Amino acid sequence: MSPIRSRQGRLQELLSQFSSKDSVLITIWADPDALASALALKRLLWRKVQSVTIAHFNAIKRFDNLTMIRILKIPLVQLHKVDGSSFSKIALVDGQPGHNEAFADFDYDVVIDHHPRTTSLQVPFLDVRPDYGAAATMMTEYLRAARIRPSKSLATALLFAIRVDTGNFESGVAEEDIKAFRYLFPYADMNLLRKIETADIGAEDLKYFQLALENKQIIEGKIFSHLGHIQSPDNLVLVADFFMRLHEIDWVVVSGIYRKKLVVIIRNDGFRKDAGTRANSAFGRFGAAGGRRTRARAEIPLANLPKHLGKDDPASISRFVIRQFK
Repeated sequence: MSPIRSRQGRLQELLSQFSSKDSVLITIWADPDALASALALKRLLWRKVQSVTIAHFNAIKRFDNLTMIRILKIPLVQLHKVDGSSFSKIALVDGQPGHNEAFADFDYDVVIDHHPRTTSLQVPFLDVRPDYGAAATMMTEYLRAARIRPSKSLATALLFAIRVDTGNFESGVAEEDIKAFRYLFPYADMNLLRKIETADIGAEDLKYFQLALENKQIIEGKIFSHLGHIQSPDNLVLVADFFMRLHEIDWVVVSGIYRKKLVVIIRNDGFRKDAGTRANSAFGRFGAAGGRRTRARAEIPLANLPKHLGKDDPASISRFVIRQFK
């Protein structure tokens, strides 16, 4: 089967899951890739279903995400404000039910993701392609198969998502990501893209950089830093991405406590062992852990940590993270 016919087949199978009477809920953990992918799925379903609602699980605090939502006028609702039972079809994009305990509360009809499959999934429509750098690339292929030219705002969202999830084409990038980028570029608005990209750090984030620098430990090319209680896991992401710019650093492991969970963000330079595999081997028995070659994440309920650890003792938690990862 040719790639074009394969894309057409996927598109038809996806669309066959829906009818004109369906009310569709698209659930996401809001980040650029999930936001753009949800927008693309909503566009694919335009005039094919009764309604489409995009709902996010997480609190959105990163400035680039907030700016992306505001400038591109992305319609969103918080998931706790909607009644899931009122929707006839539920989709999850840029994630899988096993990635987060919040995802597991729904019976999905559609799952579209680019992360490695973590569990066996029984879903009517499942499209998981771990060789792709972004779910936005997958959704761009669906749009092209449907012969839908993306609007300026949708193209900008998809373009930004691909750049973010591939680290500006420096990690985890596939040929399909480059093709999608080249296709989207003429339709995107570069001025809007620059506004989104430069809205990265707020004044309140600076204290976490200070904490990270004060608490950092460098061990054999790995930098560890535990930030204690944080306002959002995005605080850890900003710090981890910053540390990866340091010379002679191969791995970054930044952790913090958020809503009774230990969250660990992992980055590497792309030449070392797979970050997702490393995260799972280090923390998988305590909670959810996984990711891609250069970036990964673990979320561990504090109740699952060894009993001898002082749950409110940052030094004890930091030693645990270092011991597990080393």
